[in-house]
Amino acid sequence: MAAAAYRELRYNRSATYGDLAYDLDRETRERELRHAGEVRRETAAAPQVRSIPRVQTRQREHVSVLAVAGFAVVAVMAVAVLMSLVQLTELSSGVAKLRGQIATLETENVSLTAKYQQMYDLSSVKKAAEAAGMTKPASSQVYYLDLSDGDSAVVYRKTDSGALERLLTSLSHGVYAVVEYFN
Repeated sequence: MAAAAYRELRYNRSATYGDLAYDLDRETRERELRHAGEVRRETAAAPQVRSIPRVQTRQREHVSVLAVAGFAVVAVMAVAVLMSLVQLTELSSGVAKLRGQIATLETENVSLTAKYQQMYDLSSVKKAAEAAGMTKPASSQVYYLDLSDGDSAVVYRKTDSGALERLLTSLSHGVYAVVEYFN
């Protein structure tokens, strides 16, 4: 009989009792109802000893030299990346300025090229020459040279020069060659 009552008191998971929530206090209420007429036994309360759990501490770990070196390398690389980004920003702003200057210079080049072509227009050159007082040369001002004969040159040299004179001549030619080289 006790086993049957125990099975009845067991928590029935399929029961809903009007809603879908479980009644978790049902067993406690039924036990109190079953023992309602009985006298409670009073037991002497045992002294409770409170134990404080001991906190386990980890041993101090040693820092690895490789870990410190790795962090240092990462920090150096981060600084290098930041510096390269700063340089990239400066270069790109410089490129933008230079592109603006190129655009300005190209427009100036177009206008100067037009002026240049206008200056070498034959009619404008003729007008400028006449304004400066230039005229065509008269026939009496024109001279013609006849170069049909071959070219010839005559070199006169003193024969019988002394050794001292030849030394001075070669020295003067050498000095002259050095001066011409640097000019």
